[in-house]
Amino acid sequence: MKNIIEGYYTSKGLTFGTISHFDGMETGDVIAHVIEGEITRVQAIFLDDNMNQQPTGRTNPRVIQREHNFKPGQLYNVEDAKTALRDIFLLQLFDNVQVVPRPSVRDQSKVEVDIMLRERPVKTAESELEWSIAPGEGGKPDLVSIKPGGSVFFEHRNLDGWGRQLYGSVSTANFLAPQDDLGFKLEYHHPYCLGDGDPDKTMFKTSVFNSRKLSPVFTGGPLMEEVPAIWVDRAGAKATVTQNFSRQSKATASVVVEEVTTRDESGAVVGSGSKQGPGGQLSVDGPPTTHSGNGTDRILFFQGGLTRDTTRFVNGTPVGARDIFNLDQSIGLGSGFPIYNRFTAGATRFIQLKKESAKTNRPPPVLVAHARGGTIVGNCAAYDAFTLGGPHSCRGYTVGELGAARSFLEYALELRVPVPGLNTHAFAFWERCTDLGSSSSVPGNPTEYYRRAGSGASAGVGIKLGPVRAEYATDGNQANGTAFVRFGERF
Repeated sequence: MKNIIEGYYTSKGLTFGTISHFDGMETGDVIAHVIEGEITRVQAIFLDDNMNQQPTGRTNPRVIQREHNFKPGQLYNVEDAKTALRDIFLLQLFDNVQVVPRPSVRDQSKVEVDIMLRERPVKTAESELEWSIAPGEGGKPDLVSIKPGGSVFFEHRNLDGWGRQLYGSVSTANFLAPQDDLGFKLEYHHPYCLGDGDPDKTMFKTSVFNSRKLSPVFTGGPLMEEVPAIWVDRAGAKATVTQNFSRQSKATASVVVEEVTTRDESGAVVGSGSKQGPGGQLSVDGPPTTHSGNGTDRILFFQGGLTRDTTRFVNGTPVGARDIFNLDQSIGLGSGFPIYNRFTAGATRFIQLKKESAKTNRPPPVLVAHARGGTIVGNCAAYDAFTLGGPHSCRGYTVGELGAARSFLEYALELRVPVPGLNTHAFAFWERCTDLGSSSSVPGNPTEYYRRAGSGASAGVGIKLGPVRAEYATDGNQANGTAFVRFGERF
């Protein structure tokens, strides 16, 4: 009987559940006296670099308290300890976290929980300097043509001891003339902005930014000569509120105000795309780059997002379901008074085909089914159009090689099988994306202007090696094969 009762407590994670003694053995009315492991005290203990206890730490104890489920009067559960370790580590404030339960000094049938914490440095600064040496008039570099570039990054992880964080970064290819391509971002995070008792752990985040990216909308098809590049500069501010329904599922709401400027390689503002004509001359009658048509937009819009993620890892591979919905909604404030709704919805299923082996850490076979689509209702600027092709759209093509669309649909299948002798998997995939005939409704029709197909499919194989995916894909339009190595996940 003792083993059965204690085994029940252990199966529920109640590791302190034991039987101290029995009564009534003489009469046959047996009474088992059970010690269940009731918590009497929970204490955060801060440690120095030598793991010695110190009176206080930089972090307010309430920051730790809101990340665990231990409460006096409840029973100690080992699953609560695992959750506490995970969530406290995710604060990124500590490099050593231990949950230490022990019998109470006053009553050995009770449990005291000590959470041992060693804090990380709260302030970090990093700098990186690069020298780009260009040839001078005589073909040799001189002081004028030696241009220092690089980046500077800093962060403060624990403002006022409440876990509020400040991040900043600045980058440029030429510190002597940073106005040409200066990129910066300053971001502030305020967790539990609605109070410590908020079960959704609502976070407020605000940022100011300036970035430059090469636009894949103005990209030529595989049979076209090289197209003059268009760069998109975005400068503005964004404020976001995030509610966390679980560790992976969340909802976000944002307001964004930004200035969008399109530029050519020289940095000059351009209002339309261009291409080379039959005689080699440059034709500048391409698609307009912005709502205003002059190369610069100033707009205000709202963003919303909803993520439902029930995936879990089985021997290193995800299994479960993930659904993501995002939308942008303008209200007509800005250049050209744009009114539009831009939304995407995606669903991915990771289907475990066979139960994992208890003898090895080899991942089980998994079938991945994925579909994603979206559309833009109302005004559509080229920089907001959906680009087709690339590692996160349809593998085997470069980013934007298939087109720029107002609406799109992509779907894919991937079969992952374990590799004998390795704790990883190989995979085969097929995927397709299409503009649903909507490319012609993008102003200037960039897909037709740059001679792109508007749809395509690909198939291939690959192997996962840690965080790296080595893949070979064949595109269905030109039957060209491409081998590439990428970091991270496709889905």
